[in-house]
Amino acid sequence: MKKMKMIVLLLVAMLITSTGPYASIANSASAKPAIKELHVEELFHGISGTIVMKNLKTDKMYTYNLQRSNQRFTPESSFKVPNALIGLEEHAVEDEYEVKRWDGIVREFDVWNRDHTLASAMRNSAIWYYQAMALDIGAERMQSNLDRIGYGNQDISGGIDTFWLNSSLTISAQEQVQFIENLVEETLPFHEQTMKTVKRMMIDNEQDAYTVHGKTGTRLSDLGLGWYIGYVETGKTSWVFATNVDSSGTTAKTITLECLKQMHVI
Repeated sequence: MKKMKMIVLLLVAMLITSTGPYASIANSASAKPAIKELHVEELFHGISGTIVMKNLKTDKMYTYNLQRSNQRFTPESSFKVPNALIGLEEHAVEDEYEVKRWDGIVREFDVWNRDHTLASAMRNSAIWYYQAMALDIGAERMQSNLDRIGYGNQDISGGIDTFWLNSSLTISAQEQVQFIENLVEETLPFHEQTMKTVKRMMIDNEQDAYTVHGKTGTRLSDLGLGWYIGYVETGKTSWVFATNVDSSGTTAKTITLECLKQMHVI
């Protein structure tokens, strides 16, 4: 009888272990898809960098240089995406068409030296517009929003109009992909219209078979860091991506598009 009781207790313990909370954690961990390695070293031409891609339909992730993909770097002008979201949400600008007048200061690129809207400043990466908007948002509201969306290390101590430019704010390629995924699926803590507006502003290349939404970023002081983040809509699914390199944003964009072609996404 005692032997029978021990067997019953053992079976009950096994049942609890397999169906209880520890089992769900183990099962979810084992069910988490592995990150597949991308063999695209030739696309980087000897430049150090990483690329992360995720198919939102299958949840499969692909990465080149996994170690670097978890390393945080300053976002540079790729921060214009969350900056635009926060600016719209906090009514620092009313819509994508709001104009800010050029202050007359001649800057690095001719295209910056004119009036801009939120959308044109995104397309032309006019830093001064987004710096002015950040000042209007203010440190308190900026910090609150970065905390809400969990953007990188959320550190704005480098100054309200410079913290994302080779300064205190840093984020990894893996974190950028998660942020963009949340934007695509509209699960960020912003109004639906805010997210739709920013996604429309990010359109970089529109073709019959696909649409690329993307934003570059370059550390202008030495061109030693470049980003390209965004996503591709193909009609069947969406692919989110984040690439950073020890070069310019233009280089990061070229590598990303070539990789997407190799994977037959575009």
